[in-house]
Amino acid sequence: MSRKTISLIGVPTDIGAGHRGAAMGPEALRVANLAAKLERRGLKVIDRGNLHGPLNPWQPPEHGYRHLDEVVAWNTAVYTAVHQELQAGRLPIMLGGDHCLAIGSISAVARHCHDEGKQLRVLWLDAHTDFNTAQATPTGNIHGMPVACLCGIGPAELTGLSGHAPATTPDVFRYIGIRSVDEGEKRMVRSADLQVHDMRHIDEVGMKRVMEEALAGIEGNIHLHVSFDVDFLDPSIAPGVGTTVRGGPNYREAQLCMEMIADTGCMASLDIVELNPAFDKRNQTAKLAVDLVESLFGKSTLIR
Repeated sequence: MSRKTISLIGVPTDIGAGHRGAAMGPEALRVANLAAKLERRGLKVIDRGNLHGPLNPWQPPEHGYRHLDEVVAWNTAVYTAVHQELQAGRLPIMLGGDHCLAIGSISAVARHCHDEGKQLRVLWLDAHTDFNTAQATPTGNIHGMPVACLCGIGPAELTGLSGHAPATTPDVFRYIGIRSVDEGEKRMVRSADLQVHDMRHIDEVGMKRVMEEALAGIEGNIHLHVSFDVDFLDPSIAPGVGTTVRGGPNYREAQLCMEMIADTGCMASLDIVELNPAFDKRNQTAKLAVDLVESLFGKSTLIR
């Protein structure tokens, strides 16, 4: 598949989050020169600007969900925009926004794979498993629920975005960097039999082995989607997120992760989410995220 044309889709909302500020994420990534740096890699970049949706009403949860109607509106817009870029043969990069938006982007990717006869593999780079439900969630924040919704556990308006419910099945996901899972969520993750490479596993066997396991079986007919939550990274190097959890991958581990994904040549869509400039220092987290995304597109120390 040609990766020559990249589409940037800004989604400026923190509608699914527990802190305000992720709505400023797309602009911070632009300020950190994401487009220019990808163009230097020989890619053509089209910035589609920002999608529009309802303001964040900042209300308490109803029936276990905060802002469900607004989350549906934003994810519907994301689904349409991402699907359009995939159909046109471009590689969409969703600039979030919070991680609830992956319901829209991955539903679009799943629909595209279904139509094109491709197999989907999703790498979920995150401190959290995001497999909460209305019953298990301590907060009602939907950014803690996207994987569950994509696997068919959640409100019908979100599980059926792609026209197929569920959009995906648990076996397509590979979690990397997990180190914070709510109590009720742990049982859900166990019963869904999700493949989780948590920080203990990374500590024990190293990032290289973890990535080999997560990327096993990747070949030409696989569409690899990377959902990169910036809180995947250790907060000492990436303070600009609302939900920091100590003990994440360091700079070199994160670089190796991205470089090994790039080596597959199969990445065909990307989310960058949960960047929160309100918690950042001089845009350093956005700059780091852009640096790592360059590696996803083949930047390496030497010509390999």
